[in-house]
Amino acid sequence: MAATQDPARRATAAEVARLAGVSPAVVSYVVNDGPRKVAPATAERVREAVRRLGYRPNRAARALRRGTTGIVGLVIPRVANPFMAELSEAVQAAAERRGLAVLAAGSGNDLGVERRLLQTLPRHGVDGLVVATVMGHHDTAPPVRPDLPTVYLNAPFAVPGCAAVGPDATQGARLVVDHLLGVHGHRSVALVTGESGARTAGARELGWQQAVTEHGARPGPVVRVAWDRPGGSAAVEALLGAGARPTAVFATSDAQALGLLHGLRAAGVRVPEEVAVGGFDGVEDGAYAAPPLTTAHQPVLAMAEAALDALEQPGGPGEGHALFGLDLVVRQSCGCTATT
Repeated sequence: MAATQDPARRATAAEVARLAGVSPAVVSYVVNDGPRKVAPATAERVREAVRRLGYRPNRAARALRRGTTGIVGLVIPRVANPFMAELSEAVQAAAERRGLAVLAAGSGNDLGVERRLLQTLPRHGVDGLVVATVMGHHDTAPPVRPDLPTVYLNAPFAVPGCAAVGPDATQGARLVVDHLLGVHGHRSVALVTGESGARTAGARELGWQQAVTEHGARPGPVVRVAWDRPGGSAAVEALLGAGARPTAVFATSDAQALGLLHGLRAAGVRVPEEVAVGGFDGVEDGAYAAPPLTTAHQPVLAMAEAALDALEQPGGPGEGHALFGLDLVVRQSCGCTATT
């Protein structure tokens, strides 16, 4: 068993797990002496890896709950959504750095399914829950076990009585719409968004409204479609059938924006020459779109770390709402030369 650990850097449970050839959860069982038994030969491999790497258990991660599984439950709307896939990967990376494993489940954008998952995942022995919710503005968070730390992630608004982490979605939407109006001189910007009342849609729509009002521009048509590529593509017919075809469109998710680009291209509409397009999320796919997508980039890694930090707080995550600002990523879909 060879080790290459830099002595100036603190070893992680994930590195111990790789060196010993086991999962991070098994490392947790060995260093915490339970709650599950580990075969003597396997436990000795883990202890040898601990010695070689000079590993010291992360007290914060252990504070989730002593003597438990080392598993965090993650609820996301849809894995097929490119942003949710990136967010899920960020949570898993943050958990791995803490020696924790992730059990992920998809709600299918269905609030009823989400609430059932919040009741069933604890039966699988998770130590805490991270929930990318599909709740609307007027929905209330369902009760969860009081001793089970729970954090709502990707929440642009506070979740009463709960800990929440999310993007400053209003600020992010304004970045894109301000750019379309202020830099490119459009006099109206259409909105392609999700269902009315959705928690994520509301903040983004508010940012669009604020930017349009401050620039004295005309609000373009509003088209409500599904939060995916087919939804964005389907929005094209409504946009092109509007009384005055918009010269710019803001889509409240990159998935919708990618579908929008596809639909416009299929309709023979040139982007950005005839219609400029901006998105929201900052998914990797946007850099490879045709043309590459201008968008507001969410700091998924920082938000995932904050969610795991909240879970690890002694006494539980408590209440509160941590908001993260977004950055404007300028590419060709708005009419600019790409800067990133």
